[in-house]
Amino acid sequence: MNDIELRPQEQARRDELGDERALLPASGSTRRRARIRVVPFLITLLTVVLAAFLGRAMWQAYMAAPWTRDGTVRAYVVTIAPQIAGEIVSLRVTDNQYVHKGDLLMVIDPTNYKIAVSLAAAAVQQAQANAANAQREARRRLALTTLSTTEEEKETYESNALALAATYQQAVAHLDQARVDLRRTEIRSPVNGYVTNLLTQRGDYATVGENVISLVDADSFWVDGYFEETSLDAIQKGDPATVKLMGYRRTVRGHVASVSRAIDVTNAQPDRLGLAAVNPIFTWVRLAQRVPVRIHIDHVPPGVRLVAGMTATVQIDRRR
Repeated sequence: MNDIELRPQEQARRDELGDERALLPASGSTRRRARIRVVPFLITLLTVVLAAFLGRAMWQAYMAAPWTRDGTVRAYVVTIAPQIAGEIVSLRVTDNQYVHKGDLLMVIDPTNYKIAVSLAAAAVQQAQANAANAQREARRRLALTTLSTTEEEKETYESNALALAATYQQAVAHLDQARVDLRRTEIRSPVNGYVTNLLTQRGDYATVGENVISLVDADSFWVDGYFEETSLDAIQKGDPATVKLMGYRRTVRGHVASVSRAIDVTNAQPDRLGLAAVNPIFTWVRLAQRVPVRIHIDHVPPGVRLVAGMTATVQIDRRR
């Protein structure tokens, strides 16, 4: 065959190969388009699964476990009032200072009380001497016969000895009281705690029974969670509790110590006749009462400062 006849055949083969090459990119792009359509479906499916998981977790956290945002940090406050009166001559603490049990807080002028101790000690010595002398006289009268003294005189001396012995006991008691009053001029801390709202200053006059220093007992902190009455069935003594303070990210751990057994009832207030004053108005919406649940604090994270009156969120967990 000559070259003129071969050229059309070669051109035909080239055209067929070109058509096959043109078809290959078209099938690859089709697979790519199908793959792109699957990706949004997978993303949507993953989002739905994640939303369902998070929804279940939130339901368990907010509905299955009792919780409340109405919580308060509580602590006992010890009010210190002097048992004797006098001028404050020394003040050893400052406001918000931490003190240990037994630390000296202030000193009241002890001058008059030292003098009282000296006078009481002298009175004891005098009463002791009088009682001893009366006892000797009574014994001497008892040793005499009725020829030297009468029975009436013997009884008189014996009664006098008993009276002077009682006077001696009274003098000893007065001395003990004077020493107690002298010790009371030094006011010491009865607990480990923090001085709070200190308004007393050196030179002030301390009056018997009037509060001069308030101490927040550092070992008495607890949390009161005010739960709706509909949640009390799921709360048991000893259940672990999580306390989230408003000012801190770290949580405080504790457990349920007790549940209050009484709250104020408005309808139980008596009227002028002593009868219960019942409110006649009834609404369709009945609000659940809130009952205090006491949370004992087991662990406070480092850096968390408990302050009585702080707001807290309390969640009760089920015991494992």
